[in-house]
Amino acid sequence: MRVHFIAIGGSAMHNLAIALHEKGYDVSGSDDEIFEPSRSRLEKHGILPQHIGWAPDKITTDLDAVILGMHARIDNPELLRAQELGVKVYSYPEYLYEQTKDKKRVVIGGSHGKTTITSMIMHVLNFHHIDFDYMVGAQLDGFETMVRLNDTSKIAVFEGDEYLSSPIDRRPKFHLYHPHVALLSGVAWDHINVFPTFEGYVDQFRQFANMVEDEGSLIYFEGDNHLQEIASGLETNVTKIAYGIHPHVIDDGNSYLCYGDRRIRMSVFGDHNLQNINGARLVCNEIGVSDEDFYKAIGSFKGASRRLQILAENEQTIVYHDFAHSPSKLKATTSAVKKQFTDRRLVACMELHTFSSLKKDFLPEYNGAMDEADLAIVYFNPQTIEHKKLEPITKEQVAAGFNNEKLVVYTDSDQLFEDLKQMDFNDANLLLMSSGNFSGKDLKEFAVKLTGNPVNFKNTRWYSHPVGKIN
Repeated sequence: MRVHFIAIGGSAMHNLAIALHEKGYDVSGSDDEIFEPSRSRLEKHGILPQHIGWAPDKITTDLDAVILGMHARIDNPELLRAQELGVKVYSYPEYLYEQTKDKKRVVIGGSHGKTTITSMIMHVLNFHHIDFDYMVGAQLDGFETMVRLNDTSKIAVFEGDEYLSSPIDRRPKFHLYHPHVALLSGVAWDHINVFPTFEGYVDQFRQFANMVEDEGSLIYFEGDNHLQEIASGLETNVTKIAYGIHPHVIDDGNSYLCYGDRRIRMSVFGDHNLQNINGARLVCNEIGVSDEDFYKAIGSFKGASRRLQILAENEQTIVYHDFAHSPSKLKATTSAVKKQFTDRRLVACMELHTFSSLKKDFLPEYNGAMDEADLAIVYFNPQTIEHKKLEPITKEQVAAGFNNEKLVVYTDSDQLFEDLKQMDFNDANLLLMSSGNFSGKDLKEFAVKLTGNPVNFKNTRWYSHPVGKIN
């Protein structure tokens, strides 16, 4: 099989390219920019394009498929050439379905938690040496790539993103997988550039639920009213299974699952992760993994990359990094850290970086999202807004949207991180949340320096921040 990738440098795209290369396919690709780690990983497998840029002469009728990434535009010269020659063009979710249409497909969807739940299921299956295909949106310990496809597995586990499939396929990605087992973790408005109304956004999940294969299973979080309505209105013959938070205890800063008379210590914590664990358990049950085997494996789960990932720590402080950027994710992550360490102060710092988060009309959705932090900080880069061609926003609009008297707003990341350095983090944790990197900051390096060199708390800006101050 000969397959060509248009925009091979994307996170999902380069992982799929590697997976097909490992399967024995003849893989080629192009892109107008390829950053790390995509560049090094493609080069390692011998499929890094020799030249940056688009090359229509790479598109020939000898190709069995062209896979089109979201980074490409509809007037991409390679895409136009493929359409002219009649070469079949797939989005990457469409091609994943083609590769797994004869397997039992498990799809994890929802506005939040889908990467973590998918990762938990993958960890359990891997622990028990069960062969399976997968696609997940984060790098996991024990897995070289974020996509795997082979000819021997009978199960495929996919993270089901609701964003668009490709520039020429405006369907949400998870509408293309047609699962036998589906999970929905919750619905909270996101991607407003694509779904301008909340009702339209919710409808994507309703459609997904009705795409579960006949006699399949829909597992959903019972605490979400929208999911309850979707489940009750299902038009298909599927088994509906609701779940809540897993029974647990917190003891001396550690979370333990309660299973019968046993306690299982977990590295992950927070109500949202305890919900995620329960959902993952039920999915595993549906694909043949018993509760006993699930609990044997889940205790060694360390979490997905950038999901409450510990960057550095000492006896007094832990610095966390989390991908959280939407209102529901901010609220869940902030609450999780505060509840896990009730005796420590919490500085929660987030970056407005996505299209939705930088929209003036969306800012009120963040009302209360970081209220549980002792100090809440929001950073945004005006140049990012300009690059995304959005209407400018002000610090005052951001402060009003979060409606938090303890909130501090920055537009200068250098000043932000200099001020963080001056705070004393004795008996305090720092939570850094972003889908970006705070305008090029090395967060790991910063965390290591911060935890190695605490300063006197009373002499820092922590006490000097007036209510609602904007820096």
